[in-house]
Amino acid sequence: MIRLDDLDIFVKAASQDSFSAVARKLDVLPAQVSAAIKRLERELDIRLFARSTRSLRLTAEGEFYLPYAREALHALYAGQEGVRNDEQQLQGTIQIACPSDLGRNLLLPWLLDFRQSHPGLNLRLSVSDKVADVYREPVDVAIRYGTLQDANFVCLPLVPDNRRVLAAAPSYIAKNGQPKNPAELAKHACLQFELSGKVYDRWRFPLAQGDVWVNVNGPVVSDDADIIRRCALAGQGIIYKSWLDISADVKSGALVLLSTDYVGEGFPLNFICPHRKQFSLAIRQLYRRVREHCMTLAHEMPQFTHEKTLAPPRADIKSGVAVMPL
Repeated sequence: MIRLDDLDIFVKAASQDSFSAVARKLDVLPAQVSAAIKRLERELDIRLFARSTRSLRLTAEGEFYLPYAREALHALYAGQEGVRNDEQQLQGTIQIACPSDLGRNLLLPWLLDFRQSHPGLNLRLSVSDKVADVYREPVDVAIRYGTLQDANFVCLPLVPDNRRVLAAAPSYIAKNGQPKNPAELAKHACLQFELSGKVYDRWRFPLAQGDVWVNVNGPVVSDDADIIRRCALAGQGIIYKSWLDISADVKSGALVLLSTDYVGEGFPLNFICPHRKQFSLAIRQLYRRVREHCMTLAHEMPQFTHEKTLAPPRADIKSGVAVMPL
């Protein structure tokens, strides 16, 4: 089989008067040039050059073969350049699964901006709090909270230090006050998330002295995390939610952080690709774009007392991806 490197060396040698001159041009040893020509001659079963100690010239067969070699290399280089241009234009479809609140209110503007930068790219979005089985469902990328236990996935961190925070609307605080410590949450209206029929009514706080679990109650339970957030905005109760999900609400004053004296549990956000072969240029560029946006919000996350003495995040595991309440 003809090696492309050998073909390239042959074409370059045709315009030189010695193998040494070709070697200097390619920054290789003269013996390597000679070996490449000999391999090509064996594959073609012809003699390409008439060689002497002082001169190098093409044989008749070499003269005949040279334009074909040039045309073949030109076609290969043109094809390679075309592939690179297509990759830069990012054509095709990316199927993305993400949580409801994060997907609608945070990721969607970023994804649309990314697609606007690459008009040849199509997005298929699955926005749901039900965790997608990335092995069985047609998913190229899953953006999910939690920890990963399956080494077969490509899992890249978006915000590894993200945490959940307590927040409520100013109207709720004016009417009901705010808890001074996690134990007082039991006396407040706490908005709860439901996943796969399980209501997350025990909230965990990894304090310096150890984990504290609080049983909570409230007027609204929903399996849609965005509904829980909207109820909080309406003054219906307290939420315990990812900083990323409510950072814009906190900055606008629509929600108020209740305390930074006690830290919420870790809630890392990850970018998951089910198969390493699917980690294409388009997906790599998408990851970089989303991570840039996420890290901007992460830098705005408030600092918590005793944060350095916390236990690692915990999660319930399902289908290889940690399932955690939103």
